[in-house]
Amino acid sequence: MKLVKIYECLCDPTRLRILNLLGGGALCVCDIQEILGEPQVKVSKHLAYLRAHGLVEARRESNWMIYRLPGRRPRELSANLACLQDCVREDPVFSGDASKLRKLQNRPGRGSPACCGPRARARSSSATSGP
Repeated sequence: MKLVKIYECLCDPTRLRILNLLGGGALCVCDIQEILGEPQVKVSKHLAYLRAHGLVEARRESNWMIYRLPGRRPRELSANLACLQDCVREDPVFSGDASKLRKLQNRPGRGSPACCGPRARARSSSATSGP
């Protein structure tokens, strides 16, 4: 991975926020959208950009896309993600994101991304099945 490509990805505040959130583990696109307070289209475009450049990986779980940081990271990416974690500790936007993420993770029944967990699937299938 070229260092310039990493920095091109890091030059956008929304992408920085997404990468910072994913530093805590995998998240569904709807979780990221909820935390950032941004439209799904905007979040998805940023995630697609990060994915195309190898900064995130994705897997499909039913109807949802789950994103995470790559399992095998080039040294340059690891160093920059560590720097990001250190640099954002005092920033109110990133602190707010971390607080929202903790609340999301502490929801009852949360074992996987909230929208993809067993309760969400049950709600989804009961909503789509007839009376």
